[in-house]
Amino acid sequence: MTSRRSALARLGALAGTLGLSGCAQVLGSASDSGTDLPPNPHADSLPDQQFAQNAHLPTDEAGNDLQAHYRRLIFLTLDGAPSDDAERTVERGMRTIEAAYDWRPDGLFHVLAWGTDYFKRLGKLSAAPISEPRVISRTDDPDLLEFDALLILESDMPSRLTAVENAMFGSADTLGGEPVEDPLGDVFSIAEVRTGFLGKGLPAEHANVEGIPVGALSEDDPTFMGFFSDRQGTQASEDRVTIDSGRFAGGTTLHVSHLTQSLGGWWEALDDTERVARMFSPEFDPSDIPDFGADVPFTDAVRDHAEEFDVVGHHEKVAQVRRDGEPIVLRRDFNTTDGDQAGVHFLSFQRTLDHFRATRRAMNGWYVRDDSRSITDRENNGILNFIDVQSRANFYVPRRDRRSFPLY
Repeated sequence: MTSRRSALARLGALAGTLGLSGCAQVLGSASDSGTDLPPNPHADSLPDQQFAQNAHLPTDEAGNDLQAHYRRLIFLTLDGAPSDDAERTVERGMRTIEAAYDWRPDGLFHVLAWGTDYFKRLGKLSAAPISEPRVISRTDDPDLLEFDALLILESDMPSRLTAVENAMFGSADTLGGEPVEDPLGDVFSIAEVRTGFLGKGLPAEHANVEGIPVGALSEDDPTFMGFFSDRQGTQASEDRVTIDSGRFAGGTTLHVSHLTQSLGGWWEALDDTERVARMFSPEFDPSDIPDFGADVPFTDAVRDHAEEFDVVGHHEKVAQVRRDGEPIVLRRDFNTTDGDQAGVHFLSFQRTLDHFRATRRAMNGWYVRDDSRSITDRENNGILNFIDVQSRANFYVPRRDRRSFPLY
């Protein structure tokens, strides 16, 4: 941390002597962010991809990444038209966050993404790598939301999420010992805040809300539905979801949904075997789950299972859209009690939004209804009978050195 602060101080002094553009020229590698700021002093210690964190996460015995426990999504509205001054303010604000906390779970992970409303302001939505959100399932009627931007915060220390929000959008004038001179609140207003958590014990601590039967969860359950969902083999790699060419290379697309859960039937009407069948596949029973390790060994027989068992599993359905044996979306979803209702904030990163839509269509399972009269759009169809999609929104995540006002 000392070296980071020293770097900021040296750059600030140099900028004051030479002017910002002169500082960049002396240092020899100006930022590509489009601003005339000096290079990011943290660039050497941070990944180019804003969403890249796997290399910094602890793992379990099977090698699965263990994500940060607490999350905050801050949806943003621009208070004025994009401008050079606003662009500099946003970049300086993000650099302040980087100076305050190290890039690790007990520090802070953060992402600044840009939404469809922002690109509409520029008149460039058709040139952006994202499009307006869509209804993808006939069993849901979600609000299709559009925002200018989204700040994602993740940490094992929930106080740090609050500290960032207070420093960037409130009255705090320091953050982790760093002076806050260019808060994001000078450019954005908060449109909405969503919160949540992930990891063993946390769902049980937050189970006193609508949608969860009393006493259903144990301290070992990592999610409200009881199963660990982040096995490496069921996740796309960070490289796999990175845009690999063109003007948006190094970035990715992001889909954000809010799902509510009604889990009375999940915990009270189904036994362990029935829950395993709906979450994974009817070819498994509860004794198989501890042996899964870093992957789920599907037999790729969804339609056969529908005909034989009159039920299909969630994971076996979405596995149908893998490319070259690999998943095409990287999930960073987590549980929530926003609105005093059990739910999930579903975040997925993918190279193109078409990959998310294909995954969701596979999850819909419409293609198996002809194989079993017992399977409907929701009944016996994975986990669909226990979730409802409340909203959808789409975002573009630029690479770190171009994160401030893309296409401006």
